[in-house]
Amino acid sequence: MDFEYTDAQRELSGLARELLADWAGRHPRPGDTGFDPDLWRAMAGAGLLDAALPERVNGGGYGLLEQCGVLTEIGRTVAPAPYSTSIAVVAATLAEFGDDAQVQRWVRPLLRGETTSAPALARDFVAFEAERDGNGWRIRGSQSVVADAAFADGYLVEARCGANSMLLLLDRGADGVMVSGQHVVNGTDAAVLELRDVQVPDQDVISAPEAAAWARRRAVVAACALQLGVLERALEMTCEYARTRKQFDKPIGSFQAVRQRLADAHIDVEAVRLTLWQAAWRESHGLPAESEVDVAKFWAAEAGHRVAHTAVHIHASTGIYLDYPMQRYFTAAKRAEFEAGGATAHLRTLGARLDADLS
Repeated sequence: MDFEYTDAQRELSGLARELLADWAGRHPRPGDTGFDPDLWRAMAGAGLLDAALPERVNGGGYGLLEQCGVLTEIGRTVAPAPYSTSIAVVAATLAEFGDDAQVQRWVRPLLRGETTSAPALARDFVAFEAERDGNGWRIRGSQSVVADAAFADGYLVEARCGANSMLLLLDRGADGVMVSGQHVVNGTDAAVLELRDVQVPDQDVISAPEAAAWARRRAVVAACALQLGVLERALEMTCEYARTRKQFDKPIGSFQAVRQRLADAHIDVEAVRLTLWQAAWRESHGLPAESEVDVAKFWAAEAGHRVAHTAVHIHASTGIYLDYPMQRYFTAAKRAEFEAGGATAHLRTLGARLDADLS
């Protein structure tokens, strides 16, 4: 298992850091919509949207590891770019399981920065029901807090059909698709997605039975990669603050209690990094990765909680000022803590799997 960055990862990560740092310098206080169309088009123009997809889509032959590198850089700037949903989940799933017509219709506009797409995948249960209706399917149900759904042009929906799950593609403007925006901890990108007997033709269905579980794993890995970037940068900012902020004529970083909290935060960030890359590496090589993905999300949630609170506590009241950047990292880390399932949910899943293996 080799966690060294590939040349492609270094190139994409470096390009993403340069572009996003430039954007962040020009937008010190971005809005709360979670989406900047100009930034999205700039990322497309720089090749960041299509470079990390498989060979059948862009000829590059890249994949999950490169996507995680880009996602980490997005997390470092908390940039309003729906890469984790549109690219790492929707586009990647269609590149893996979709046919050529689906790639042409749904993926190409994403890669050009013209559209975005949001996945509505199962959490504790499948929220949507599908039943056969002539030459297509009728879908009904609702799901709340669908990330990036408030502005998405299309949706990748997991629906239950009998004992099985299937993935379907929906246009935002289709009859029966109702989208109601929600204000979550770090913005207004999420929405309630309600489907009222929406008709979906067979050509907009992904037939592979393993596609839904594959997409869910990718969503979890993407959330961990984004969290790594958020925590990495939050810790850097906190260390710099501890070096420069003085109390009793001494930098607060010289106090033992502060040093201990920073040391613990460093260990937590490295644990998130290690478990993320272990899960991403196994997943990208087609190896069984379910347990590794659960471990990675546990650390992204549990360690993310600790690091976020350490950052705010060391900054004291400054950390929660709306005109100071740390509050954006705190709320982003809290959002990522629960995105794609919290620590307890993944720990229970991991425990059940280990119990089954030992039985």
